Amino acid sequence: MTIANKTVLVTGANRGIGRALVEEALRRGARQVYAGTRSALTELDGRVTPVILDVTDAAQIQAAVGRVESLDILINNAGVALFDDLSDRSAIEQHLAVNLFGTYEVTRAFLPLLRRSRGAIVNNVSMMALAPFPVTPAYAISKAASFNLTQSLRALLAWQGVTVHAVLTGPTDTDMTRGFDIPKASPQSVARGILDGVEHGEEDIFPDPMSESMAESWCSGAAKAFEHEFAAFVAPEAVGA
Repeated sequence: MTIANKTVLVTGANRGIGRALVEEALRRGARQVYAGTRSALTELDGRVTPVILDVTDAAQIQAAVGRVESLDILINNAGVALFDDLSDRSAIEQHLAVNLFGTYEVTRAFLPLLRRSRGAIVNNVSMMALAPFPVTPAYAISKAASFNLTQSLRALLAWQGVTVHAVLTGPTDTDMTRGFDIPKASPQSVARGILDGVEHGEEDIFPDPMSESMAESWCSGAAKAFEHEFAAFVAPEAVGA
């Protein structure tokens, strides 16, 4: 998969990693980029088509599908991260609504276009899927669920020519991490790492220095080996291939 001459949709494209992904896709020669946001964007390149897209709004998702004629790469980047202490169930539900079900619904809606192009799905998951940060446990729970969804989609869609990538981001200098005095990667460097991973065909992408430190042990570990073994149980006839 290369980005050049491809059509890309990025959700959560108004700021941070999402905005950087739009800019990086353009730099790599994308033919068209759909920028999905909850509010209108300004100062856009002529190859960017803004799309109002709240990933929790079924009507907006369907309207977005109607605007996109073809699609090669779907990047599910939209997310929410709030502080909590697991004392309020609604915090978990709010995170799941965006970070899990939003990703699921957007993917399901655009899957026919991706099957047609034999394209790619890229889910921005977070390394908290593997190691939760105690002050944002609801966020970590939702990202762990999103990671499992990504792995399941990878096995189910492989027979249909659609690749599925998980992005395990570490701390990035965005609004979500403002206030934490820790080393952070820039959104631009993370966007480069993500699209490098897509172009190199990496199933699990570790796009920044902190997450990259986990890459070798994860990719050669028992959990990854089990994922591949279990994926072999998905026969083509089971998924309509």
